[in-house]
Amino acid sequence: MAGWFELSKSSDGQFRFVLKAGNAQTILTSQMYSSRAAAQGGIASVQSSSADDANYERKTATNDKAYFNLKSANHQVIGTSQMYASEASREAGIASVKANGASASIKDLSV
Repeated sequence: MAGWFELSKSSDGQFRFVLKAGNAQTILTSQMYSSRAAAQGGIASVQSSSADDANYERKTATNDKAYFNLKSANHQVIGTSQMYASEASREAGIASVKANGASASIKDLSV
């Protein structure tokens, strides 16, 4: 089953999206956007940037958990992963974003 994006609106009126894998697990979470259109632009950026390994910034949190940021061509962070127990798990998460990031399926939960 292919992945999809979920676009949602927070209680303060801002928008965010998550990328879900085919098993419905969240694999990437965006920043907050001031408008639906800006969040949709973020989704388009994931769709065009997710296949290129050079766009992934591999990081380690202060608690030694591994995670990654997906960056756009202009080096802005588009989305951040969950925390992973190991670098190998982080690499599996990156592979999942690469596999699902080009999805054209968007579930708009913000309406």
